[in-house]
Amino acid sequence: MHTIDLAYVGRGLHEELAAYVADQQGFYADEDVRVALHDGGAWDEDRLRRGASIGLGRAVLSRLTGGVPWVALNVNTDRPLFWFLARPGLTSLTDLAGRRLAVHAPHTAPGCFARIVLRRAGLDPDRDIDTVVRTPGDYGMDLRQLRDGTIDAAFVGSTMAPEAVAAECGWRVLAWVGDHFRIPTVGVAVDPTHLRPDDPAVRAVVRAHRRALRMIHDDPDTTVKHIRTFLGRHTAAEARAHYETFIAPYFTTDGQADLSVADAAITAVAAELGVPATVTAAEFYRPLDD
Repeated sequence: MHTIDLAYVGRGLHEELAAYVADQQGFYADEDVRVALHDGGAWDEDRLRRGASIGLGRAVLSRLTGGVPWVALNVNTDRPLFWFLARPGLTSLTDLAGRRLAVHAPHTAPGCFARIVLRRAGLDPDRDIDTVVRTPGDYGMDLRQLRDGTIDAAFVGSTMAPEAVAAECGWRVLAWVGDHFRIPTVGVAVDPTHLRPDDPAVRAVVRAHRRALRMIHDDPDTTVKHIRTFLGRHTAAEARAHYETFIAPYFTTDGQADLSVADAAITAVAAELGVPATVTAAEFYRPLDD
């Protein structure tokens, strides 16, 4: 049996769903690979690059800013599952001007994506908004601070169904990042310096994840059952609505990246980071054959 370390670098459905399905459905076992799944969110790049990574967004930033030669072998979606959630009285992104927004740090992938979306809405994230930088987590503290008015809005990820939370609390979802910025951002990536793309364990993981992606589309009932393990605060109907709105229409079935979307995304990320776009989509996204 082959073995491999696989790390996610953010919490929630966005990062974990395909791997969770592959594990729970026995797809790794079917491929004769033992996968050690790790929370690599706090790992430095040297430790992360010694195994496979789910976080393609972080890998893109690392390649652009540090020259780490990550390559993405499988893509789950190019619609990042992050949302701007706001208190009553705010109805659009432009209403964030002069407000307090809890958001990821600029040098992180989600923080970079948030800044790109804000700029496209005509806002300078450094001058127009009072940003409160916090470490990604389950966003529970953000919800508490939204309730008590400490912050006006929060940039949150897929540890919740934001539309259901907004309906419950009388808040507003100002924007879904996937509507404003597309980038192939979760899947399977390796640094060939440490782990060959054609390593049998890597190929086995990619096959298992592609099988999981197909099941996510073909078996909604089982998928929603798995999704509910991530969305424990939500009802079955809310979990299904989240699946039907943000997962089923946008997760791939074959793990392939749209290179035109990816090239535009790399250009935008490099511009936001203030670095040259030193890699093309075709160089970074290199899917394996089944």
